Amino acid sequence: MNQPSHPVLPLPWQTIKTVLLDMDGTLLDLHFDDVFFRQTVPQAYAEKKGIPFADARAEILAVYKSCEGTLAWYDLDHWSRTLEMDIPRLKDRAAHLIAIRPHVVPFLDKLKTQRRPVILVTNAHPYAVALKFKKTGLDAWIDTIFCSHDLGHPKETPGFWQSLKKITGLRPEETLLADDMESILATSQSQGIAFPIHMAFPNSQQPPRFSQRFPSIIDFREIMPP
Repeated sequence: MNQPSHPVLPLPWQTIKTVLLDMDGTLLDLHFDDVFFRQTVPQAYAEKKGIPFADARAEILAVYKSCEGTLAWYDLDHWSRTLEMDIPRLKDRAAHLIAIRPHVVPFLDKLKTQRRPVILVTNAHPYAVALKFKKTGLDAWIDTIFCSHDLGHPKETPGFWQSLKKITGLRPEETLLADDMESILATSQSQGIAFPIHMAFPNSQQPPRFSQRFPSIIDFREIMPP
């Protein structure tokens, strides 16, 4: 297990007015998405094509790679068309794996008690967001939701953050973002987000991977507001 080069120091919560939270790998266990994209979809594709799972998985992963970091990668409609399968229906089939990460609810309760605005910023397709809210009730703690599909840009690109700031009047110097992807944290930081926090343990079935670039935490107990 690699250790973070930038351990988390006490955050200046008196300065932080808005909290931006990623969904998959931050609030929810990424195990669901990893199983879905690496096992559920290739298995269904193998059955559809009548080919071995290993061949189907290799083909699917190559197709994924071609779209990585783009809006299409997160678009369930795009994958339904490309793979000629009902991807939302497959999501429903694996939905029993959707789970809130440990210590998320107490963190959200604290933010709600302190009346700090909580904004969900996600690359997830709106159908996936609705499915995960239905399974977890997570929307009870969320004030506003911004999907990359609504803004027309994935979070990895400056356009997402520029649009977000324009729409919300967000003050980046007073904003915390928690996300499990370093590329997203780096882009948000380049757009002024002052407090990027890396989630080092997004998938409960894999070991933690600490960031060497950003303050990196196992769970929200480490940055719980006083």
